[in-house]
Amino acid sequence: MTAFGVPPVRVMLWLTSVAGVLLGLLSLLGRAPPLGIAAAGFALEAVISTLGVVLPGLGVFGAVYARGPAGRAEVALTFDDGPNPETTPRVLALLAEHGARATFFVIGEKALAHAGLVRAIAKAGHTVGVHGHVHDPLYALRSRRFVTADLERACAAVERVLGSSPTLFRPPIGLVSAAVAVAAERRGLTLVGFSSRTFDGVSRTPPARVLERATAALENGAILLLHDAAERDDRVPASLAVLPELLVRLRARGLSAVTVDTLRS
Repeated sequence: MTAFGVPPVRVMLWLTSVAGVLLGLLSLLGRAPPLGIAAAGFALEAVISTLGVVLPGLGVFGAVYARGPAGRAEVALTFDDGPNPETTPRVLALLAEHGARATFFVIGEKALAHAGLVRAIAKAGHTVGVHGHVHDPLYALRSRRFVTADLERACAAVERVLGSSPTLFRPPIGLVSAAVAVAAERRGLTLVGFSSRTFDGVSRTPPARVLERATAALENGAILLLHDAAERDDRVPASLAVLPELLVRLRARGLSAVTVDTLRS
């Protein structure tokens, strides 16, 4: 962070953007800079922008909560793409058995279709955040207007089911563009990233590999990305097979599974 609390990489993006505007003005005035310098500047801005999308924790486009405090023995298990009437209740039962709390980033249209499950998640002491309304895989490439409309629909869905508006948002695929960051900020939502992606939602991922990745990430302040449902079908994510052992290992390391809200408090 800079002295003003802004990530250095975001400052670099601002500087390259301003430089690009100045180069354009110079070109209009007939004083175009050498082609090599202009190309290098545009290439640098493209690299920074791309990194900002695929590595949201860098905070290029806005603040992203991707890790909790290192001084507390707490981790946040987060579950995306639900709810699903077959798999989500199994996740809830396992969490209850181990006294663990988690955060569920639900898809708006699924929340409306399975409102009882969303209420069960909240009643069990877990936090409900939003994960978009339709889980568009190209979300980070969409316009601000599209993202804003989708986010409004997702928040309205959760508010309709729970009677209160969500405060946490993880974009589909976990990618953050400028449009996503602006839309979240205007809606008053905290963007939530992750410190470890287990790839449990990828088809045919071996559960042993998911458990290995998740176990390696178990440390103070970690935020683990898991799934309680498949994105578009009834495939069972590998996380369900490994969650019992993961919860045992978590507790063996003296860690508590808490919600993202608790991690941030």
